[in-house]
This record gives sequence, structure tokens and C-alpha cells, in this order.
Amino acid sequence: MEGAVEVENEVLEEIRKLAQPYHGADDAGSSALLQQAGQADFVLLGEASHGTSQFYTDRAALSKRLITEYGFRFIAVEGDWPACYTLNRYVKGYEDAGASARDALRDFERWPSWMWANREIVELAEWLRDYNKDKPEADKVGFYGIDMYSLWESMESLLGYLEAKPGADLEAAKRAFECFEPHGRDEQRYGASSALFGESCEEEVIALLRKLQDKWQHADRNDREDVFSAEMNALAVAGAESYYTTMIRHDADSWNVRDRHMVSALERLMTFHGEGARVVVWEHNTHIGDARATDMAEDGMVNVGQLLREKYGDKVFAIGYGTYTGTVIAGRSWGMELEVMPVPRAMANSWEELLHRVSSADKLLLFRGAEPSILDEVTVGHRAIGVVYHPERERGNYVPSVMTQRYDAFICFDETTALSPLSREVVHM
Repeated sequence: MEGAVEVENEVLEEIRKLAQPYHGADDAGSSALLQQAGQADFVLLGEASHGTSQFYTDRAALSKRLITEYGFRFIAVEGDWPACYTLNRYVKGYEDAGASARDALRDFERWPSWMWANREIVELAEWLRDYNKDKPEADKVGFYGIDMYSLWESMESLLGYLEAKPGADLEAAKRAFECFEPHGRDEQRYGASSALFGESCEEEVIALLRKLQDKWQHADRNDREDVFSAEMNALAVAGAESYYTTMIRHDADSWNVRDRHMVSALERLMTFHGEGARVVVWEHNTHIGDARATDMAEDGMVNVGQLLREKYGDKVFAIGYGTYTGTVIAGRSWGMELEVMPVPRAMANSWEELLHRVSSADKLLLFRGAEPSILDEVTVGHRAIGVVYHPERERGNYVPSVMTQRYDAFICFDETTALSPLSREVVHM
């Protein structure tokens, strides 16, 4: 017991040494963070929930500075390609892209729609559109989704695009669509049919992806990004097919399929944007914080942060986020009405509680370049809130983590508030 108290006190002392007050991305105190992040090619901005306003507004503020001061070329998010591409067209000022960011966000219909159809993203989208308006096409900053849940939406986007360009590509898309069609837009039904009975559409989607791959490199300049979008929709279909098939067999394997897909999508986006391209990535902490520094590794799970670090080393800079208490938007189960829920005060001896115990101020901790310390060795619980949340069952929401190995920096808001969804009535608990 005495030894545990000594370790706890040593951890608290190291936190006191590292922690500095955080007043937001526009404050002078953020310069060291931005100087470090600005040297990377991949800046990964996390979040401890998908429903906290401060995580979105701070990531937006950091992204703006990385774009304007350090030349980052695009933002990639944990969202579906088709809906995000609609918003991308809006921020780049394409014709028929909607009269406002709110119009462009109407394609976010898949639950949980609030992740991107919210007032915080409206503000960022309008800023991006204004930033892009006088720039040549090659210099405009884009907004893209790298996730792979959009099996049906991506198929429909592909068919709509290719029907205007009849040929072998359209026939390949029709064959893939016809293969999926008997499953009635039910991903679980397709996954079971594929995994249990071998009735797979893998061959069709791989053939489609091969036909569309790299065609953007030879496209007319004005059509280049739409041709690239067709390839990315095909990639999303291929990723979704593999994910839903694997999910029936093993959750850890399906997680790995998803995160490997997101890395592949990121790399294709980097290639599309050319030599010297740099990206700001918005995803949950569980995706951007190195899985090797958590108990995920024990289950054979990898994630985006780990995979990018393994391949690109110091060119990856990951910033984690957390909160001690507040409110959050989430649902009681998948597909249920969203609610504003309380975020209980963090559990004793968790990372968030230790930070709060040092002081109730918002904090920034820079891990990269710091002197070796006990924080490089100690494992603490770090809160992760999903789109499905039960505040009364908090114990299961903490991921054992070695924080200095999981992230390059960490930002903690002591008290946070729920995200502001655009269109739905919100239930308050």
C-alpha cells in the first residue's frame, strides 16, 4: 500500500512538472505544441467522446493554424466518404454544392449523424470555404471521410457517377451492386451470408476497385477529384465488405480491418494531394492513440496511430483529449434517440482524475521531447466515451494506457459541454 502511494505521489509530481495552463489554440502558450505538430506530415487530433463541443472547437482551431501557418493540405475525419465529399465540394466552392454548410451537411443521415451534422462543423466549413474562395484549385483545403461504413451509399454514389460515363466501369459497378442487392441494405445480413455460407461479393468489389484505381491521374483537371472520389467510394465498398464479413467471426479482426482501411484511405489521399502533402486527422482517441500503449495490444488489435507511427515514425504527431466532467451527446443503444448525458467526475486514480487533482485548470502536456519519467512506465485508466454511452456504468469506459507512449501531447478540459447537433430534438437526462 505504501509503495502504491509513493508511485501515485510521483505520478502527480511529474504531471505538475509537465502540465501547463491551456487557453486554446490561439493562445501564445500553444506555440510549442504547434511548432512540434507543424513538423509532422500526419497530425492526429483525438477526442474522448464523439459528442463533446470543446473537442470539436479546439480541433478546429488547431486545424486552422496548421493550415494557415504550416501549409497542411486537407482534413480527414472518422466519417463516411460520400457525405464528407459533399461537404468537401461545398468548402471548395464547387457548383451545385449547396448554398450553405447546413445544406451540405444534410447528407449526414447515418446514425450517429450528430458526429458531423453539428454547429461546430458548420463554423469550420464556412471558414474553410472562405479560406478557399480566392485560391487556385490545387491549393484549396479539402475535407474527407476515411471510414468504411457507407457500403450502400458508396455503391449508389458510384452508380450515379458512372451512369453518366457508360462503359466497362459501369458494368463492373452494376455487377457489384447486384451481388449486394439481395441482402436488402442490411450489412449484418450480408456479413452472415458471406462469413457463414461463403456467399461473398469480394470478387466483384475487388474487380471494381481495380478498374477505378489511379484513373484520376489521367483525368481532365476539372474532373480529377470526382474521378478520385469514384475510386474512394470503391475502396469504401471493398472495406465495408471485408469489415462486415469479418465482424461475424471476430470483433478484434473487424476492428483491425477498419483501422487498416482508414490508413489506406489516408495514404491514397496523400498521393492524390501530391508531394509534400500534409494532413490533419480527426478521430476518437481509441483510433489515434498508439494501441501498443494500451490493453488493445493484448487482444491483437492495432489502430491508425500505431500503423502510421510504425511506417512514418516522427512524421506522425498524436494529440489526445480528455475531460474530468461535464455533459456529452450520445445514445443509450445503437440507433436510439440522442441525449444530452452527464459525464460523471472521473474515477479515482484515472488519468483525468489525477490531472484534476493537480488543478482544475484546463491543461496541455507535451510528451515529445520531455525527460524520461515514471509516466513512461505507469499504466493508468483513460476514459473513452463512445456514441453509445451509459454514464452509470463508468468503470468499463477506461482504457489502461501508458500516456506518454500513447500520445505526443495531451489536452484536458476540466469541464466540458455537449456538442450542438443541427436538426434533431435532443433529450436531456
